[in-house]
Amino acid sequence: MSFSLKNHVALVTGSTTGLGKATAYALARAGAAVGITYQRNQERAERMFAEFESQGLAGVLVRGDASTAEGVAEVCNGVKKKFGDIDILVVNATPDQPQLPIEEYTWQHYQTMIDFFIKSPYLFTRRVLPAMKAKKWGRIVNISSEVFQRAVGNFSAYVSAKGGQNGFTRSMATELAPFGITVNSVAPGWIPVERHESDPAEMKEGYRKLIPMGRWGTPDDVAYAVQYFASEEAAFITGQTICVNGGMTPW
Repeated sequence: MSFSLKNHVALVTGSTTGLGKATAYALARAGAAVGITYQRNQERAERMFAEFESQGLAGVLVRGDASTAEGVAEVCNGVKKKFGDIDILVVNATPDQPQLPIEEYTWQHYQTMIDFFIKSPYLFTRRVLPAMKAKKWGRIVNISSEVFQRAVGNFSAYVSAKGGQNGFTRSMATELAPFGITVNSVAPGWIPVERHESDPAEMKEGYRKLIPMGRWGTPDDVAYAVQYFASEEAAFITGQTICVNGGMTPW
């Protein structure tokens, strides 16, 4: 049986495709009203949301740039107008993630990663905190990545920003614990979703062969970990990272 999130309001950023989409569904099926966000592809977003609503799930579709103060305000206000204060925040939105040697990265590559993985969690956390503190209950889940634990090379912009995101999660966990607010991370392995469709087959197969469980992870594998962190049953767990990668990081 799913953890019950009835009477809670969740926001999942970047949630019309991939891991974010699966997470939005998992939280909604557990009873939460869910804010679903996108930035660019309106047609795809509306198609996903129509499917979501057709299943009798409670949600609202809002558009906004998760890496700017204006976009964050637009998204949070849209959710609050429909359902009230957000008490479950899942920061998932991500940009393209080019893998390059450091000589080929520009500072803009780094800045983009910082904007999505440090600035965005900062902006969203500040936005939802007043209501969570007043309620003395809140759940913040940042979607990290195994790349930090595995120290993946030729990926320094992404890995560095994920390290910063992990640090933010841990610091917020101790700062917000007295208010009944937990802050945790879910760190997926490589789980092919829509944006990986054009990735070389040999690259995918090379990674899959490394997975001790011998299978690909699925978006639902990640979504269920988020669902747990969002639940009442996880009330005494904070500052933690769960790697959802079939045993790739057993340390």
